[in-house]
Amino acid sequence: MDFNDYQAKAITTDVFGGKPQPIDSHAFLAQLLGLMGETGEIADKFKKIYRDKNGVLSKEDKTDMTKELGDVLWYISVVSTYLGISLEDVATQNIEKLFSRKERDVLRGSGDNR
Repeated sequence: MDFNDYQAKAITTDVFGGKPQPIDSHAFLAQLLGLMGETGEIADKFKKIYRDKNGVLSKEDKTDMTKELGDVLWYISVVSTYLGISLEDVATQNIEKLFSRKERDVLRGSGDNR
């Protein structure tokens, strides 16, 4: 499945109608908060793996992470749709940025415009 195919399918499960939304809408805020919540769930699961399992991932942990990462992908896809941006464009621009940083040997550091 490619990014655009995923995005087209994912948006059909949006409870707010799957249409672009203004950033000050209830729908946009709900999805943005959902993205932050799911990201927090991933961080919390890793915390517990470090705290309780000395950082050793089990098969079940990987299955749980796959599910949580899928939830993050869904929210990214929906927020992108609300903004009228294709997930393919998000992925393409991100990889181009990263390869540019790699070529210029500035992968480490901080700031978007390095």
